[in-house]
Amino acid sequence: MTPSFFPSERSRVLTERVEAFVRETVIPYEADARCGPHGPAEELLRELRAKARAAGVLTPHILPDGSHLTQRETAVVLRASGLSPLGPVAVNTMAPDEGNMFLLGKVGSPWQKAHFLEPLVKGEARSAFFMTEPAAEQGAGSDPSMLQTTAVRDGDRWRINGRKLFITGALGAAVGIVMARSGDSGEVKATMFLVDLPHPSVCIERIIDTIDSSMPGGHAQVLIDDLQLGDEHVLGAVDEGFRYAQVRLAPARLSHCMRWLGSATRAHEIATAYATTRKSFGKLLVDHEGVGFMLAENAIELKQCELMIDWCASVLDTGSPGTTESSMAKVAVSEALFRIADRCVQVMGGMGVARDSVVEQVFRETRAFRIYDGPSEVHKWSLARKIKRDALRGAN
Repeated sequence: MTPSFFPSERSRVLTERVEAFVRETVIPYEADARCGPHGPAEELLRELRAKARAAGVLTPHILPDGSHLTQRETAVVLRASGLSPLGPVAVNTMAPDEGNMFLLGKVGSPWQKAHFLEPLVKGEARSAFFMTEPAAEQGAGSDPSMLQTTAVRDGDRWRINGRKLFITGALGAAVGIVMARSGDSGEVKATMFLVDLPHPSVCIERIIDTIDSSMPGGHAQVLIDDLQLGDEHVLGAVDEGFRYAQVRLAPARLSHCMRWLGSATRAHEIATAYATTRKSFGKLLVDHEGVGFMLAENAIELKQCELMIDWCASVLDTGSPGTTESSMAKVAVSEALFRIADRCVQVMGGMGVARDSVVEQVFRETRAFRIYDGPSEVHKWSLARKIKRDALRGAN
């Protein structure tokens, strides 16, 4: 899987260690019965993280002094972790924890970092980000301004009420970040709140059956019923939730690209091995133009994804919010990775749709990725609006 370049020597060393751990230790667990339709079981998660801790590769993107690798360095490390769907779970680079750790590190208070962030970094706890809401209740999805969950100040407390949907990892999480509508004016504002989980006012109503199965706890529907929190649980400043969401979302979108590039790379390796050993009509599959060309297209798009991720990461490393760049990368990479996974399934025929191989899971996961963290169409719409604004500004 070796990338064509490493941003630094430390990223090379970390990447090689993570890749060796995933290939040698994690991949054999892919057939473990504790991998269920709603993600790996907590017992399996703890077992894998204990092995990652012993190997010195737990939470590799956060250094011992609490600082982070650069985004370009993170890209190659997270790609290595993604060589198995279980890899990010094992080494603690999985969503939503990776994005939540990033946000807490940026805007959390000293107490919040000690109480909420430290257990996440140590791999001792999981987290959930409570933003998406049910469409039937006209709640927030791709449009956060539709937020229906409310946070109302009552004396020295906040009272939070609402219902959330597709909350990844809520079942089994110890840390929650809740996005709620706040402010007394007509303008829609939001505030983020930190909450210890489980909590009697945060009720998991059901776990939704979805196409993907890599994230512990699955995706939940959650009722928040009169959750009362003090000001010390406000993440950052009151009414700044939408701004903080952008702080989190651009890097988190790119992190998804990094991890799933690793999985698509692995699927391509498996499909290539199949095509170069399996014969049909008197010759290797790869020698049939229809098959060989699919593998060639994969190689091209894998490289394009690698370069797109590195470009967007370099923008984020300048301190830019990278909103436009991350939207471009998210669309281009998620769509390409799905095409790559689809070709791998096609090359392998019946074996491509069988759960005997991880290729089938990679196909399902990359299909879901085209929707998660913003559907391709929403990002394209946002980019089109920017194109229009820039053009009209130039015309004036």
